[in-house]
Order: sequence, then structure tokens, then C-alpha cells
Amino acid sequence: MNDTKKKKWSELSGPVKAASIFMGLVQFGLLLAALADIRKRNAEEINGSKAMWIGLSFINYVGPIAYFVKGRRQLPAAEEPAA
Repeated sequence: MNDTKKKKWSELSGPVKAASIFMGLVQFGLLLAALADIRKRNAEEINGSKAMWIGLSFINYVGPIAYFVKGRRQLPAAEEPAA
């Protein structure tokens, strides 16, 4: 059997608490950034549906990162007029 006992927050060391808080803030920041980007883009600029990416964004770390890597459609750069 697994003899590891769950520790209470008060039993964790300072560095472990700090790392936990930092990782939580990173996750929350990624989520907010992905949701904001999905909201501002037109449906044509996203691979798949907006609703799908909104749902996937709530999967810890993986969802928002997957959206930024695969969810945003790369549109061809507009040709600049010759000067």
C-alpha cells in the first residue's frame, strides 16, 4: 500500500508553498490569455470552433498551450503595396 500521507497546507515548507502558488498563477494566466484571445478573434481565425477551444482551455496547462500552438489559424500575410 501507499504509505504517503497527504500533507496539510500548514505542513508544507515555504518553498513548496511558493512554488504551488506560482504554478497556480501561471495556469490561471494561461487560461485568461487563451480565453481573451479566443474572444477577440473571428471564427475564421481559429482552427475548429470557438466553443471547443473555450472548453479545452480549462484543461490545466495543456488546453491553453494547445490553443496557442494549434488553435490559431495562420493567415497569409497581406502583401504590402510597392512604394
